[in-house]
Amino acid sequence: MIADVAVALTVEGALHIAEEATLVVADLHLEKGSAFAARGQMLPPYDTVATLRRLAALVGRLAPRRVVALGDSFHDRRAAERLGEADRALLGQLVAGCEWIWIAGNHDPLPPAALGGHAERELVVGSLTFRHEPRAGRAPGEVAGHLHPSARVVGRGGSVRRRCFIANRERLVMPAFGALAGGLDVLDDAFRPLFHGAPFHAFMLGEAVHKVAGHRLAGEARGGYLQVARRVVRRPAAR
Repeated sequence: MIADVAVALTVEGALHIAEEATLVVADLHLEKGSAFAARGQMLPPYDTVATLRRLAALVGRLAPRRVVALGDSFHDRRAAERLGEADRALLGQLVAGCEWIWIAGNHDPLPPAALGGHAERELVVGSLTFRHEPRAGRAPGEVAGHLHPSARVVGRGGSVRRRCFIANRERLVMPAFGALAGGLDVLDDAFRPLFHGAPFHAFMLGEAVHKVAGHRLAGEARGGYLQVARRVVRRPAAR
């Protein structure tokens, strides 16, 4: 439940609101690989097709009436021009098949009109507000992306790091959906203004979505003090 709205979190990293027949994905970062290649860093050129096929399978399974792409759908302002013919066709089919809303991101403040859909700065659906970048302080009902949250847990067999949702009952930050999008540890200072030390959970992606209380997470070793859900964990200073 987020702001008293029942939501489902999928293993692919999407949010589904059954009552609104709405599917939400964040940070597709289409054509990230080609952007890196243009700068001389050669990455496998399959990120866009992998991301779109995973999204198409999810849309096929859930049959939403509305899809909200929560910003940074394209890695840069020229990304849509670099789409291959097959990828453009698949994306076009997805956009044409439902009400498709592009939320503006910092990478793509003006999503390409030629691909269809509707561009918005943010979208309000009932008690939920969808925007790309989360706002500091209390923001009841906010669903955002931008930060690419990931989390790490440590067990007897070692540690596991996964992309994740991070949420309490008021707000939720979504993981990046894009195949090449990275992750920022949820214990990083960037998340502190959103939760102010209040309890939260990470919903880590794997074969299922695993709910882990914030105080059970292991941060990246950076030294100093780390504030976690009203507990202070001492980390040894970096040497």
